[in-house]
Amino acid sequence: MNEQKNKNVLIYGDAFVDYIAEDQTNRKFTKFLGGATVNVAAGIGRLGASSSFITIIGEDETSKFVRRELEAEGVNLSYAQVNSEKCVSGVYVHLTENNDRHFHTYVDDTPDLQVNFSMINEKAFEQAAVFHFCSGTLFHPTARKTTRNIVDKIKKSSALLSCDANIRPLRWETEQNCRETICSFLHDIDIFKLTEEELFFLTETSSRLEGLNKLAPYNIPIVLVTVGAEGTYALIDGELVHIPVEKVVAIDTTGAGDAFMAGILSKIQSEGKPETKEEWIEYIAFGNKLGSICATKFGALSAMPRLSDLK
Repeated sequence: MNEQKNKNVLIYGDAFVDYIAEDQTNRKFTKFLGGATVNVAAGIGRLGASSSFITIIGEDETSKFVRRELEAEGVNLSYAQVNSEKCVSGVYVHLTENNDRHFHTYVDDTPDLQVNFSMINEKAFEQAAVFHFCSGTLFHPTARKTTRNIVDKIKKSSALLSCDANIRPLRWETEQNCRETICSFLHDIDIFKLTEEELFFLTETSSRLEGLNKLAPYNIPIVLVTVGAEGTYALIDGELVHIPVEKVVAIDTTGAGDAFMAGILSKIQSEGKPETKEEWIEYIAFGNKLGSICATKFGALSAMPRLSDLK
């Protein structure tokens, strides 16, 4: 199980600034470094594991803030690309009456400046125990091509391929284009994480079992359907297992799914790929715990658990 412990979790995605509502009136906002892939990369670092982040940033103050914050979290930015014209994207996150997050408005002034695959150092792929990505950048043709090239490259190695659906309909031209793009990667991945709502959206179904049956032809070894306070339903090599989570009082669920993935991927990096159903359940239970801790704090990256929180 320990053959990958000296490698890292390689992650590709956009750096984001989250403008999170201070309360349910959604009138005042606090700025945080965010974005699903950013949260996972930093969350892994907070757990004492190794992560590297492929992204593109500029040279303005916001980009410097992004670099400073990520490096402070122990994230390796050796493979990040810099373009002086790039502006970091942002999203306004509203809070519902149940303190759930709602991604209200995206701000992206330089959408066509994306990571160039040909400029990624080969060492990034050689040192990866896992490659993790989300659908958050797949709406853009260049980012989609870059993701495809990385996936094809990683498939030739022993590294695992992990994807979080992380569906944000506002970023796509049509819902069907979103579905088709995500599904085009499903034959290649080893781990697929999505919420129950995302399962219904992606498969155009209304029940968990029906949705999982629609995913069956892709033969994804590990499918993780997170259901908030109920924990996670995991399809492990075709067997459906429920992994419960300890009940907590949720203050803000923003980033809980990212903390969940950070927990699982950090385990793979530090302890190796699980070889049995029982080992996968152990890793998923660890992810559940981190997600629940995150939900008890305000913010996304700021709420990512540290090893000390587990004690």
